[in-house]
Amino acid sequence: MSTQRIAVIGAGSWGTALVKLLTGTQESVGWWVRRKETFDHITKYGHNPDYTSGAQFDVQRLAMGTDIRAVVKNTDVLVVAVPSAFLKTALDQLQPDALEGKTCFSAVKGIVPETNQIVGEYLFDHRGVQKNDLGIICGPCHAEEVALERLSYLTIASQDPEKAKLMGDALSGRFLKTTLSDDIYGTEYAAILKNVIAVCSGISVGLGYGDNFRAVLVSRAIQEIERFVTAVHPITRDINEPAYLGDLLVTAYSTFSRNREFGTMVGKGYSVKAAQMEMKMVAEGYYAVKCVHEINEKLGVNMPISEATYRMLYERVAPTIEMRLLSDKLA
Repeated sequence: MSTQRIAVIGAGSWGTALVKLLTGTQESVGWWVRRKETFDHITKYGHNPDYTSGAQFDVQRLAMGTDIRAVVKNTDVLVVAVPSAFLKTALDQLQPDALEGKTCFSAVKGIVPETNQIVGEYLFDHRGVQKNDLGIICGPCHAEEVALERLSYLTIASQDPEKAKLMGDALSGRFLKTTLSDDIYGTEYAAILKNVIAVCSGISVGLGYGDNFRAVLVSRAIQEIERFVTAVHPITRDINEPAYLGDLLVTAYSTFSRNREFGTMVGKGYSVKAAQMEMKMVAEGYYAVKCVHEINEKLGVNMPISEATYRMLYERVAPTIEMRLLSDKLA
C-alpha cells in the first residue's frame, strides 16, 4: 500500500482520524476537504477546527484539495468517510466511471438513504466498484480516542486478503492495531445496527434507566444483530468478535458516542430536530433507524429494539411508553 497513493474523502471526525493514522505511515496522503475555510485552517494550523481538533497533522504530508474530482483522479486507494446521508451528493460530483479500477475502503457507518443500501452495495451498483476492490473499515474504535492517541483497534474487511492486509498495515501504528476479516457485508451491517442500538441506549439514559437495564439491552441487541446479518448474508461468523460485539459495546456505552448522545437528548425530552441542532454533528443512527426498518419490512427479522427505536423517532411514540413496552420484551 505504501507504493500506492491513498486519499481520504471527507473531513468529519472519522475522516480526520483516518488521515492522522495514515500520515503516520505514508509519505503523502490525499484528502478531500469540502469547505475552503477548513482547508485554509488545516494548512495554517495543522488541525481540523471542526472535528477531533486534538489531532495534529504534519501538513507536509497532506495533499489536500477542495475539488473531489482532482483528489480522486490522483489516487489509487480511496477511503470514503463521508456521512451516509451526504454520500450520494458528494459522489455525484464525480464522473460515473471515476471509481472504476480503484480500491475503495468505506469507513461510513450508515445506509445511503436515497437507495436504502449499505455503502458497499451502493458503490457496486452505482459506481462500478468491483467486490474485490471494496474494503470496510470498522471498529471498535472512536475517532476521538484516535485523536488522543489512546490505544485503539480497527477491523479491516475485504474479500481480497492482500488488500485487507495492505490497508491494515497502512493504518497500524504506535497506538492503533488492526485485525482482518473477509466479511464485508456482516461487518458493515453490524456497524450500522450498533448505531441504532446506541440511540436506544442513549434514550434509556435520558429516561433514567440504569446500568442493569442497559446490560440486558445490549445482551439482547447482539442477538438481534446476529439475526439480521444472518438474514442478509448467511455465512459462518463469530458474532462475539470485536467487529460485531466490541463495536456494539463501545458505541452503546461510551460518552464519545454521538448516537448515544443523540438518544440521551431525545430521552430527556428534546425533539429530534432540536437534538440534531444542539449536537452540530451527524448521528448516523437516526437515519439508519428508518432505513433498517424499511429493509426489515421485507426480511421479517425479529428486531424489537430497532423497531422500538423507530417508533420513538419516526412515529413519535412517547419514549416513556415505548421503553416500558420494550423492557417487557427483553425479559
